[in-house]
Amino acid sequence: MGPQAIPGNRATSGVDLGYVLAPPSVRPSYVPGVMLRSMNRERHRDRGTRRAREMLAELGRELRMARLGAGLRQADVARAAGVSRSWISQLELGKVDEVGFRLLTVILTVVGLELRVRAYPGPDPLRDAPQRQVLARLASLLPDGAPLRTEVPFPLAGDQRAWDAMTRLWGLRVGIEVETRVTDWQSKERQLMLKRRDGGVDRMILVLADTRHNRTVVRTIGVALRRAFPVQGRTARAALRSAVDPGGDLLIVV
Repeated sequence: MGPQAIPGNRATSGVDLGYVLAPPSVRPSYVPGVMLRSMNRERHRDRGTRRAREMLAELGRELRMARLGAGLRQADVARAAGVSRSWISQLELGKVDEVGFRLLTVILTVVGLELRVRAYPGPDPLRDAPQRQVLARLASLLPDGAPLRTEVPFPLAGDQRAWDAMTRLWGLRVGIEVETRVTDWQSKERQLMLKRRDGGVDRMILVLADTRHNRTVVRTIGVALRRAFPVQGRTARAALRSAVDPGGDLLIVV
């Protein structure tokens, strides 16, 4: 599934990034409601399902190579694991949709392999309701007709990262990241700077939920935050509706 869009009026000038958010007075009641939530979940479900199939196919190939290297028949492995020979054949061919973790561990052990599982940082996670609400509040600050797409994949082949949203302002491509609660700023800053470098945008907007915790964080790390996002406060809000490039990345608290 490609980038998600919120139906509205098409942009009348500039590069067409797809559907846009309509002005506040005519925005549909489902922003940011059920449609965006279901599309977001479907995108993650599809991606997870595809990745699971790829991993099972890869394990199937490794199983076959190890079995042949050990001089075992499919029937030998099946008997030891308590399954049918045909099922082992399907597993080796990557045609098994589901397999239990324990059973897979047993089968691989039979052919001399050891299964180890570890989770690594991957694509951006499913966005929750508070994040969608913050994004909707940002949308109300944008000029009427400004394009706004959500969950926009990076332009690099194989890169699974995505912008929370993208728009076009000042004749530039603008990536938008939404944070409802800032915790480890050093880690978050590194992540944001890498997205800024690789995400194919000219400007970036960091949008923070207007909470007591986040305002405390902003005051505490003010120097580092201003270094990364020099356009802040009223200046940043005014820049959103200005036709002039503010000359730096923006921090918006809404």
